[in-house]
Amino acid sequence: MDETETSLGLGLDEPVPRQAEAYRVLARKYRPQDFTGLIGQDALVRTLSNAFASGRIAHAFMLTGVRGVGKTTTARIIARALNCIGPDGKRTEPTIHPCGVCDPCIAIAESRHVDVQEMDAASRTGIDDVREIIEGVRYAPASARYKIYIIDEVHMLSKQAFNGLLKTLEEPPPHVKFVFATTEIRKVPVTVLSRCQRFDLRRIEAPQLISHLKAISEREGIAIEDGALALIARAAEGSVRDSLSLLDQAIAQEKGHAITADSLRGMLGLADRSRILNLFEKMMGGNISAGLTELSELYDRGADPLAVMQDLLEATHFLTRIKVAPAAEGFFDGGSAEARRAAELAAKLSVPSLTRAWQMLLKGLLEVRDATRPIQAAEMALIRLSYAADLPPTDKLVRNLLDSDAASRPDHISSNPPLEGGSRFGTRQISRGDNATAGRSNPFATAPRPDFSTLAQGDGVATAAKLESGPVVVFRTLEDLAAQAQENGAPVLKVHIENDMHLVRMEPGQIEFRPSARAPQSLAGDLAQKLKDWTGVRWVITLAREGGAPTIAEARRATAQAKLDSVAQEPLVRAVLDRFPGAEIVRVTERDALLEQTGESGEAE
Repeated sequence: MDETETSLGLGLDEPVPRQAEAYRVLARKYRPQDFTGLIGQDALVRTLSNAFASGRIAHAFMLTGVRGVGKTTTARIIARALNCIGPDGKRTEPTIHPCGVCDPCIAIAESRHVDVQEMDAASRTGIDDVREIIEGVRYAPASARYKIYIIDEVHMLSKQAFNGLLKTLEEPPPHVKFVFATTEIRKVPVTVLSRCQRFDLRRIEAPQLISHLKAISEREGIAIEDGALALIARAAEGSVRDSLSLLDQAIAQEKGHAITADSLRGMLGLADRSRILNLFEKMMGGNISAGLTELSELYDRGADPLAVMQDLLEATHFLTRIKVAPAAEGFFDGGSAEARRAAELAAKLSVPSLTRAWQMLLKGLLEVRDATRPIQAAEMALIRLSYAADLPPTDKLVRNLLDSDAASRPDHISSNPPLEGGSRFGTRQISRGDNATAGRSNPFATAPRPDFSTLAQGDGVATAAKLESGPVVVFRTLEDLAAQAQENGAPVLKVHIENDMHLVRMEPGQIEFRPSARAPQSLAGDLAQKLKDWTGVRWVITLAREGGAPTIAEARRATAQAKLDSVAQEPLVRAVLDRFPGAEIVRVTERDALLEQTGESGEAE
């Protein structure tokens, strides 16, 4: 039977090939075969060129970097450079420019050379796999100049495997070279790193990556817009392999048509940068309805909510860079209409508002990533951003608060620093100290009563005093305070007043107490708020760390116990207790109260 099969019943007149030639993806088809084709790694190429020229070739190389920047490709080029014998087969020394046509170069490029062994440490992680290498290094290469071991993802080796490799790696035979590649350099032990010559392969810059993609497109006969190339370079994040894979996908999507930026955005789920700027401007301007409509339109056109949040973060970063470095380039191409519009928008925004937007969008990005409905999470994040956009910076709020406090604080009231000590109730107390504003007129000299504002400090509550007019309700005891809580419908606070407050001092407008160990941390703040609601003025509530009278509940228990002890000493009661062993007094009722209950006169029996 010949190489073709005749189609039967398929409606085809021409014979169909039995086996079409396998397609090679662009990432493999355009893999560099020597250092001249390795883009973006000038430092590595220069160092290796000088090392090969001077004969100072290390016995082990460590190549690290993100995915798709050329680690494995560099390892194979090093192997070819070490073993190339030239087109005529007469080269006796390594060369930085392998010919690519001799038998060693071809065999290494096709991963079938017997003396160049590639090992995937992700699947062969154990000491037994490393033991095979240790046994093999003792033997001379079969046909090449050097026996080379390329170990990819070397950080996946186990601890025992690393330890087993150390001695051989430190002093290998002269005919052996090691080349390691990893994306997680921090997981490689320092004992291994110290025995290798390390090269950090950098991400490829966007302009260089665009130029590379454009050259490949021209060689493939593909029409593609510059904007589409820029989108691919941006999505690849400096990875050559990722960019070529995206270009392959774009070519397949268009099927011979020109590749445009709009079609690529649809393929990648990206939003138009001008519309991202529209969205950011509307949300920062407080136009929530229009902003949500813009987001909905982007979503309907296929934009991924996560990609929209990432674009908003990039736009925020770009605007912030413009504020601090006007010549910055990044998210928007310099000189474009979007870049000019971004510069105008950046001039209207402050750096604090942009940094706050960055923090809120970053939190929103995590929420969108983890949400079951990402579009809803994105809308909520943008609503928060819009409501917070017109807030003044935090430092301005604090500064205004301090300025207003300084202007309104009476001369005879000042704040002391927090008390030292190990109590879990950190406090700042108000004391009558020296006049910190001597010589300044007191605008509140005629005010009849101070107005107190509660401030948070540590786990407790501190207070700062102001003056305001109005009558003050006077409480002389904690019982009065508990009764007020009962009358105003605060039974929980009444229970805490009776059980958890050891009164130290009570004055008009001021209460100082020591909380019990079971008291909630919010007791002082809750009491201050309730007193303000009940009396119309603010109270100074101070927490003490020691001292204080017994609580109301403790005092009641002590009084009841004292009455029981007194009654137990009565002769008649004593005789009853002696007559009935184990009996005890459970309650004492006054005689008059008993008569009222029974409705009888005279002595009760």
